[in-house]
Amino acid sequence: MSDNIMEHIPALRAYARSLCGRAHDADDLVQETLLRAIEYADRYKPGSYMRAWLFTIMRNRFYTNVKKAARERTGGADCVSGTPISQPGQEWYLRHRELCDQLERMPAHYREALVLVSVLGESYIRAAEVMDCDIGTVKSRVNRARGILRKALEPEF
Repeated sequence: MSDNIMEHIPALRAYARSLCGRAHDADDLVQETLLRAIEYADRYKPGSYMRAWLFTIMRNRFYTNVKKAARERTGGADCVSGTPISQPGQEWYLRHRELCDQLERMPAHYREALVLVSVLGESYIRAAEVMDCDIGTVKSRVNRARGILRKALEPEF
């Protein structure tokens, strides 16, 4: 793998989107991750797996931000700024939204494992390193996440 950070930005965006759910929050997380990577560049060991290093920084920033947001509530649940003005008419968009909604409802540890392995193509070993857990745990989480999606998205007959 390359030590060029720019090559890893598409994967960082995809991983951030899986963690955050909303595109603008994901973009902010990618930017924070890149800033942290630059700030702590002296801690990176050249020749090691940069993508996993960046994913670890991103994951840590995400959970730090979640803890911080829990302390700093803004707005209300009845705020209309997050509601769409009109519903989309395209079938593909609706299917995509269903998938995204199910991913957002899924427990974060399952979603994270599924995105790392199934979407970003990371090996189970690399995903275990990023998530700081055993490889068996990653395999179990991916399997359970796939089962949750399969059950939620299967056609009702």
